[in-house]
Amino acid sequence: MNSTIGAHNIERASGNSEGVAPDWESVRIFLEVARSSSFRTAANRLHMTGHGIAKRVEQLEHQIGAVLFTRHRDGVRLTADGQHLLSCAERMEEASLGFVRRRGRLAHPLRGEVRIAATEGLGTFWVTPRLLEFARAHPEILIDLHCSMQRPDDLIVRAQADLAIQIEQPAPRDLIVRRLGRMHIMPCASKSYIDTYGMPTAQREVSDGHRIAMLYADQGKGSEHYDQMFPDRPQVGFMAMRTNVSTALYAAIVNGVAVGWLPTYCFAIGAPVIPLDIDWVYSFDIWLSYHPDLGQVPRIRRMIDWTIGIFDSQNCPWFRDDFIHPGEFDGFLRGGPIGAIDAAFGRP
Repeated sequence: MNSTIGAHNIERASGNSEGVAPDWESVRIFLEVARSSSFRTAANRLHMTGHGIAKRVEQLEHQIGAVLFTRHRDGVRLTADGQHLLSCAERMEEASLGFVRRRGRLAHPLRGEVRIAATEGLGTFWVTPRLLEFARAHPEILIDLHCSMQRPDDLIVRAQADLAIQIEQPAPRDLIVRRLGRMHIMPCASKSYIDTYGMPTAQREVSDGHRIAMLYADQGKGSEHYDQMFPDRPQVGFMAMRTNVSTALYAAIVNGVAVGWLPTYCFAIGAPVIPLDIDWVYSFDIWLSYHPDLGQVPRIRRMIDWTIGIFDSQNCPWFRDDFIHPGEFDGFLRGGPIGAIDAAFGRP
């Protein structure tokens, strides 16, 4: 069987394509398939079924009278006609997004929605508890916070978010990108875990006598870090849990499931865990991105400036480039509530 067949079985459609312009929704679906090289990935991003995506692409091919993709074992690839349509579709997309951005600039300066896409852990544990002051100062602004371990800057490009906060550098596109700081990750364990299994004081002790929990997600490089720390070590029998969300990892470590790695800012807001001094710290830069046009919208500009402020390393030294041990945080804390994470989730 030929592994490079068309997205459907016809070579060309005829008769019904003249004078019929493709609708924007079909073009948008085509763009997503072209960018991901996969019907399945595009379906996940657009919250559709793979069959639904394939059907819309087939209809578009009939409509314009050209085969746009060829199928391969590793996904789909654009044909020459598909490449031509991609260029046209990207211009259509930019025009559509330009209209949306201009509409935002004409709105009431500090009234309306601001859509933030954030890496799940930062969005949940750092951004959300600090929104109280912003929300009280701007009661006419609705904050739409989308937390995920997928790349938030993709939502900016598709005009599904106004600004993105993430731990992988945004792709080089027509965005303003700013580094906010650095997040340091270190091993830790709960008191109940240490009381039961003891406190490891060296890397070898973790490998020989303990179990671990790790984050495996689109951002975070969990698999890469595991292979570096424990080369050739099977996960079964050693790794107690792996998860794709930071909140589950946090819950596992706090409740004594295993040793795990948490950002040091968690210690600044009351995480009830004990840092393990075994020289296993790694770091991620924290990035902010937004489209230049949106930076001129007053309510979004206000949110951008506020976001930069909450990661200010002068007030939050745990976001400095150099690692600072949580034991040194007391000199920088200014009466913040102990147990702020629990308070943020309504627990006394």
